[in-house]
Amino acid sequence: MGDSFIIAIDFGTAYSGHAFSLTTREAESNIQIKLWGEDVCQQTPKTPTCILLSEKEEFLSFGYKAQMEYFRMKAKHAKDCFFFDTFKMSLYGKNCNRDLKIKAANGKELTALKVFTEALRFLKDDALETINKSAAGKKFTACDFTWLLTVPAIWDHSAKQFMRKAAMQADIVTEINQENLVIALEPEAASVWCKKLPANGFIAEHQGKETLDHSPGTQYVVVDCGGGTIDITVHEVLERGALKELHKASGNNLGGETVDRKCKEFLREIFSDGIWDEFEEKHPNDVKKMMYDFTVFKKQDDDAEIDCPFNLGHIAQKKKEMEIFFEGVKGAFWDEGSIVITKQKLNSFFVESLQGITQSLKEIFTKGLKIEYILLVGGYADSKILQKHVIDSFGNKCKVLCPIRPQEAILRGAVEFGRNPHLVASRKSAFTYGIRVSRRFNDFKHQPEKKFTNKDGEWCRDHFMKLVEAGEDVGWDETRSFSLYPTQADTKMMNYNFYCTKNRNPKYVNEEGVEKIGYFCLCSPNTKQGLNRELKLNIKFGFTEMTAEGIDVDSNLKSSIKLDFMRK
Repeated sequence: MGDSFIIAIDFGTAYSGHAFSLTTREAESNIQIKLWGEDVCQQTPKTPTCILLSEKEEFLSFGYKAQMEYFRMKAKHAKDCFFFDTFKMSLYGKNCNRDLKIKAANGKELTALKVFTEALRFLKDDALETINKSAAGKKFTACDFTWLLTVPAIWDHSAKQFMRKAAMQADIVTEINQENLVIALEPEAASVWCKKLPANGFIAEHQGKETLDHSPGTQYVVVDCGGGTIDITVHEVLERGALKELHKASGNNLGGETVDRKCKEFLREIFSDGIWDEFEEKHPNDVKKMMYDFTVFKKQDDDAEIDCPFNLGHIAQKKKEMEIFFEGVKGAFWDEGSIVITKQKLNSFFVESLQGITQSLKEIFTKGLKIEYILLVGGYADSKILQKHVIDSFGNKCKVLCPIRPQEAILRGAVEFGRNPHLVASRKSAFTYGIRVSRRFNDFKHQPEKKFTNKDGEWCRDHFMKLVEAGEDVGWDETRSFSLYPTQADTKMMNYNFYCTKNRNPKYVNEEGVEKIGYFCLCSPNTKQGLNRELKLNIKFGFTEMTAEGIDVDSNLKSSIKLDFMRK
């Protein structure tokens, strides 16, 4: 992997982008980021994560272009098309499967896999087109690259597998070369990048010029402030600069979109009596435009002045004059065609989100770690209100650093991670993982209702065979081996269910808090040794995705086990 060319796709809730490097491991990484928005007089490292599909479900556009086309549509056309934004959050906290459906702005539904696939296909094609424009005659294809796809560290295995499935359907990789797709965890990628930054790479508005200490033993928290999620990881610097995860990934779904939602609730409060609801139903594109305008003011600690769309004014003025809607409303006023939200009111939209960040960080500070830094990364970290809050809350405990371009940290770090995946030497297992097996029944050890009998004896069903424990350190390249045996002498195929739990020592798979997350099969064609046949399960827990291999010891038959986490 280290010497191949790298393309990283940061698929964010609010914004997405890609970066690439055409240098080898030995060379200093020359990371190039595509700048977006020329059509709309912008130059940004990421483009809005929104996609427009025709009424026949065909891809039309993505990002700024999709936004612009959707905002300009006539109401009827907007109702027929499929416009999706912030749809990445549809995977948060869900058991993702192939049939999961998500709603477009007009309420119509499509399968999430279709929407994610089309978005990733566009980002893949755009990355290759960007590279080929300046490739001096060489024509690069997807198979020339190692691809990095970023996901929140707090996502479960079904969501990560869902993204891999969408990437394969988007022809980023195929079954044959799917090892060329690496799932990178967003706060880890940011951590890798921030560790390289000099002092002038960080915002120094509130403190003296600081850089992140690289010396072994340094401990720091990375807070990835995204549009959808707040994703937190804790790292310690090891010898030779590798990182060790000290606390399992944590966080919540109270990212920047929470602030937008509070703003929209406030606008509904101003335009009551069903006016806002009518506006939202008839002109969903105008609503989206207003919210995108709001995101600009969200970064500043000042009054927000949002242009009132013609259609909202038209609906509202059928009831009463615009100024009257603002009478008795605290925190907003009407100013010749603009809705002005005061700085104090704007700050109130942040309260829930900032409390979520504070709570998650306070919990980490109770773990007895020697944390010296908090790193704020992600697009939402650009907010002055957020930066000030974290400094005010934790500046007396440690140094708070934010890269000058926090939105780029994950993209750049993902490229570095693709070049050197060993940079994160070990991770904490978020859960206790195990499989369901049957054991010889023991009257003194096992519950009587778990007993079953077959021609080969009495057995205890539903036993939780622990593979790794919650909180345990697992090396990124560490393989753990386990022995499995059949419960029927003549069976040639053994099916195993995969489980996870936050409990450290469950005994049975049907205990409270134990959740089935997948399954796999092992083949053992030679039954001569009956119940004494040994099957080896070799599994890696320490990388960003679990991988496993099964070996029938007698026949030396190896099978790459597909851990299917996407079952209904």
